[in-house]
Amino acid sequence: MTARAFVPGHVTGFFSVHAHDDPVVAGSRGAGLALSDGVTVTVDPVETVGDGGVVLDGDSVEMPAVTGVVERLGTDARVVAETDLPISAGFGVSGACALGTALALDAATAGGHTERELVAVAHASEVEAGTGLGDVVGQARGGMPIRLDPGAPPRGYLDGLPARPDVEYVTFGGLDTAEVIGGDTETLSRAGEEALETLRTSPTVETFMRACRRFSREAGLQTDEVRAAIEDVQSVGGEAAMAMLGQTVFALDDGLSRAGYDARSCRVTAGATLVGE
Repeated sequence: MTARAFVPGHVTGFFSVHAHDDPVVAGSRGAGLALSDGVTVTVDPVETVGDGGVVLDGDSVEMPAVTGVVERLGTDARVVAETDLPISAGFGVSGACALGTALALDAATAGGHTERELVAVAHASEVEAGTGLGDVVGQARGGMPIRLDPGAPPRGYLDGLPARPDVEYVTFGGLDTAEVIGGDTETLSRAGEEALETLRTSPTVETFMRACRRFSREAGLQTDEVRAAIEDVQSVGGEAAMAMLGQTVFALDDGLSRAGYDARSCRVTAGATLVGE
């Protein structure tokens, strides 16, 4: 049986790193956006060894976060993922593929897992792959998730902002997620904790955007192009910030377009779900 899932893209605005020997418990605290631009994952279980694999936008790829899910669920499969999102640019594509695989593979095999269990499987697989620490739980929840505790539910508690703004984004390139989260994260995490406390004190979209900008500056992650784009949006009265982890700027409403950028538009949306053929 073939099954399919849609998982929203996820932009993290700020975060702090929380390591643990158990990948289900490890993760990050922070906040972000789930986007209507996302990843569609189609899963076909296979019986013959070697018939499985991962295809992303028509190309066979190595994606450890996905193969980790398949191994944990104990059924080999062919996974086909399609997305219009830029790869390795801060949109959580790896996490989306992992979560979509977990949901669709369980549906295709009548695996009998709960949503929490499948989110934990996908989260642990991505943490072990070194490609993300919080995208999966944010993509599962949807909206504007605030990750108050690291790890997968129920340990990783999430709240959120009750807002669904329109969003634009433009990408200037990628950043190596594994290199950033696997290195010295003390300064980054301190900035992330301060940003989270700021948002919890004043839980509004405007505070979120300000906290994101401050975080990316204090963490030393802004490139010249990213900084210029954010300033351009602010100069026309808009709100913009940097996506973690990529050389990507996201803005509310039509801020990037008004600033003269050829931006893609989408909206904040609900969490991951199975879809029909």
